[in-house]
Amino acid sequence: MDTKLLDSFESMGFNPKPLLVICIIFFGFSAFVLGILAEFKKPAFGTPIPGKDVVVCKYPKDPSVALGTLSAVSVLISTVVGVIAVHFPYEGKSVPSKALLSSQAIKIFYYGAILLTASGAGTTLFNAANEGLLRVHNVHEEVEYGCPTAKTGVFGGAAFLSLDASLFWLVCLMLVANNREDYFDGDEVEDKGGEYGRLANS
Repeated sequence: MDTKLLDSFESMGFNPKPLLVICIIFFGFSAFVLGILAEFKKPAFGTPIPGKDVVVCKYPKDPSVALGTLSAVSVLISTVVGVIAVHFPYEGKSVPSKALLSSQAIKIFYYGAILLTASGAGTTLFNAANEGLLRVHNVHEEVEYGCPTAKTGVFGGAAFLSLDASLFWLVCLMLVANNREDYFDGDEVEDKGGEYGRLANS
C-alpha cells in the first residue's frame, strides 16, 4: 500500500487508520480461510496406475495449490499493511522507530507478527510447491508407490499461524497507539516546561 496515497487521503481530512486496520483483518482472515479450504480440498492420495516397471500417479483436479498460494500472498499483504500502519505518521506526526518500539510488549508483538507471517507463508508455500511437484513428477519406478499427496494438516496449521499473525498486528497497533500518545504527551510537557522556564526568567 502506497504511503503517498494515504498521505493524500489524510490531507483531505480522511483518517487512514480504520482503512489499515480493515485491510489487516481482511487479508489476515482471507489467508486463514484460503488455507483451511486448501487443506479440505487437498486429496489424501492419488490413484496409482501400474505400467511396465513403473507406477503413474493420477491425481484428481483440485485447487489446493492455488488456494495455498493465495493464502500465503494474503498474509504477506496483511503484514505489509501492518508494518505501514505501525510506522505511518498519523496527522503528519511521525515517531522515531526507536521510541515507537521502545516497549518490550510492542517488540514481542511486532517481531512476533513478522515471525508468524514468515512461518505461515513459508510453510504454506512449501506445501503448495511440494503438492505441485508431486503432480508434475507423477511417474515412479517403485511399483508399490502409493501416490501420496503433500503432508496432511500443513495447510491447516499454516492457516492458523497466518490468523495469529494478523491478531498480533492488531494488538501491536493498540500498543503502538498508546506509545504514540505518550511520546507526544511527553513532548508537550517538555515544551510547556521550556515556556514556563522562559517566562520565569524574564
